[in-house]
Amino acid sequence: MTTPTRLLNRNFVLLWQGQLVSQLGSQAFTVAMMFWIKHATDSATLMGTLMMASTIPSVLLGPFAGTFADSHSRKWIIVWSDILCGLASISLAAVLFFFPDRIDLGVAWLFIASVFMTTVGAFFRPAISASIPDLVPPDRLAGANSMSRFSDQISGFIGQGLGGVAFRLLGAPVLFLIDGLTYLFSAASETLITIPQVIPEKAKGYRAILDRFKTGTTEGFHYVWRNIGLRNLFLVAAFLNFLLVPIIVLLPFFVEDFLHATPDWFGYMMAALGIGSMVGYLFAGTLRLRGPVRSALVIAAIVTMSILFGLLGLVTSRVVALVVFTLMGIVNGFVNISIGTIMQATTPSEIRGRVFGLLGTLAGGLTPIAMGLSGVVADLLNQNIPLIILLCGGASTLLSLAVAFNAPFRAFLAYESPAVPTAAPAAPPATDIPEVPPVTQ
Repeated sequence: MTTPTRLLNRNFVLLWQGQLVSQLGSQAFTVAMMFWIKHATDSATLMGTLMMASTIPSVLLGPFAGTFADSHSRKWIIVWSDILCGLASISLAAVLFFFPDRIDLGVAWLFIASVFMTTVGAFFRPAISASIPDLVPPDRLAGANSMSRFSDQISGFIGQGLGGVAFRLLGAPVLFLIDGLTYLFSAASETLITIPQVIPEKAKGYRAILDRFKTGTTEGFHYVWRNIGLRNLFLVAAFLNFLLVPIIVLLPFFVEDFLHATPDWFGYMMAALGIGSMVGYLFAGTLRLRGPVRSALVIAAIVTMSILFGLLGLVTSRVVALVVFTLMGIVNGFVNISIGTIMQATTPSEIRGRVFGLLGTLAGGLTPIAMGLSGVVADLLNQNIPLIILLCGGASTLLSLAVAFNAPFRAFLAYESPAVPTAAPAAPPATDIPEVPPVTQ
């Protein structure tokens, strides 16, 4: 297996630019989905239920999808995932275009398409995360992760920054169609990629296949469970995601009903979050932070993120809200790159897909519940969104401060190893504080 010598090599660039384009479409899908639901039903409960339903597949399928990514061609998992998601989004555009007055049909098909796309995405994400370390030189992995995250945020900046305007001018069907076409473009680009991977010999017989699948999945659980710091981070990520997810579910209501702004401002705030995240990625990708210094800064960033989230509940100014979202993006971007790079660098390639699959299940296990409860609680409280944000932010701040005094957690954040080990190290999972609804890839 040849080790790449340059960061911007053909395979990585093809993967990066394909994902950049498809992520642009995904941001358009997110904006269209949220505002179409709000305008068609004005129901926070339905919004939360949709997000909950579309998140469950990732939680349930994570470990199995990771095992699948380790035992099958990651390239073709990536390609077929984009093809299937593209067709699903185009079908949704067709339903809303040809049956604009059938709100019930539109809602049902939106549920079906969203759940299908996140089911496919459960296989897509571990395949992508497991592939990147094999496409770039080991000493440029942080730079590769920063570039990948930059593409996320550039697409968020453009797609969500203009998404509110595009929704108002073009409508949901056109945005869903754009999303589908970008997926297909990405799939075409990915067919040209070569991803180094040692694929196990296919098991013979149905029982042998099941036994190997069971063994592989169990190995992933054991890898995670053997490390105290690793387990602690998964727990922290799970509860932080649970407390922070209301801002995603309820943001359209916060923007229109409490800031008294148009859907355009939803896009502006998400663009501010994206710009801030790019700054955070730049810091994490260029600063040579090591050991305890990195650990202290990551913990400080997690605490700061929670405080900013709570303060958002007190904001009444659109401009101040933009500033808060920018700062939230900076600290979130720094945390994600710092932790994600350690995880990729220290996890052996042959088990990497399973570990990233477990990340989606263990760290995001409470997210569907939070999404469902967010809408229900909001309607029960007469959609007092600022109060909900303030309470969740306060709880997440207390949790973050408690974690700061946990020795295994601090030690695990300070972990570093220049080489990929052959045995399971105390490597961390990439915790991802929610940025946009996980409805698409």
